[in-house]
Order: sequence, then C-alpha cells, then structure tokens
Amino acid sequence: MPDHPGLTPEQTKRVIQIAMDLAREGRGDELAEFLDHGLPVDVTDSDANTLLMLASYHGRADTVAMLIARGADVDLRNNRDQCPLAGALFKGEDDVARHLVAAGADLDAGSPTARQAAELFGRSHLLE
Repeated sequence: MPDHPGLTPEQTKRVIQIAMDLAREGRGDELAEFLDHGLPVDVTDSDANTLLMLASYHGRADTVAMLIARGADVDLRNNRDQCPLAGALFKGEDDVARHLVAAGADLDAGSPTARQAAELFGRSHLLE
C-alpha cells in the first residue's frame, strides 16, 4: 500500500489511518474491504502498530480472528517492543488472548513478554 498506484502519499496515509480506526473500533467487515482492495494485512501506523495490535488492544475479538485468518503476523511488535498478545493480556481481553495463543503467538516476544504480562495480571491460565 505505501506505493499504491493512483494514490498520493497523503491519500495513502489517510487510507491507513482509516483502516487503523476500523481495527480499533472492531469494524471488521469494513476493514476486510480495505484488505480486499490491496491494503496489506500487516500495514503499520507511525508507531509501528499493526491492525492486529490495535484490534487486540481494544478487545475486538472478531476483528482479531478475521485478521489472523487473513494471515496477520501475530508477533509483530510496535516501536515500544509491545506485541499484540501482551497488549491483550494487559487490557484483560481474554477472548483476544485465546485467539492469539491459538494462532501460535510467541509467548516470549516483546517487552514485557506475554508470559510476564500474564503472570503480572493473573492471566497465566490463558497461555496454556
């Protein structure tokens, strides 16, 4: 998407911003349309957050499942070395955490790791 033909850099930036908002809001059907039209599933914002990171952090389990089904990398970290699973555990998003674990998320990726976050917040059972 960064060099999508027909879009100016400003338009590309706006498309990415809209997609990130859709991920945050759990509007997976609309977000899927963006993906169907060429938006990469692992596109990032200026902080290196992916669509999956934002959907995970905001507890959007259905959107998380859709992104995983479309091949989202469950272990991509943002500029703060945070991964989607640790974010979901931090926010108490158990359903999201289950999706990410089932998709093979690395329990030792990022800082803090998912294992550390789970232990800290009493959610270690979600990693089993």
